[in-house]
Amino acid sequence: MQGSSALDNYDLKKAHKSLKMLLIDRSNEFRILAKGVGYPTNTENWELIILNFCLDFIECFNAMSGEENPNHNQIHKCMTLMRQMARGKSNMTEVTHIENTAYLIAEDFKAIYKRME
Repeated sequence: MQGSSALDNYDLKKAHKSLKMLLIDRSNEFRILAKGVGYPTNTENWELIILNFCLDFIECFNAMSGEENPNHNQIHKCMTLMRQMARGKSNMTEVTHIENTAYLIAEDFKAIYKRME
């Protein structure tokens, strides 16, 4: 992937170990999210890409809901993520389900990662 990655903020070795632990309980949610955003699950390291997507989504949520005004690049990134989540959905309930799934995956990952310190 081009550009900066949300996973750049984490130790890669610990992040991979945390991801493996997370997949034990959340592999179904990873598949649901991948299908929801249109990412194929038959590619190599697709779980890592979905995790990065979730972490990017959390960053966008925090930027948009925070006190400071997000910069142009953050707004563009967030709108792109929202468009990807909403594509092909017929109502807001479906979009909200995808957003909640991404949020839970990211928060669970961060909790597992933190416990490993």
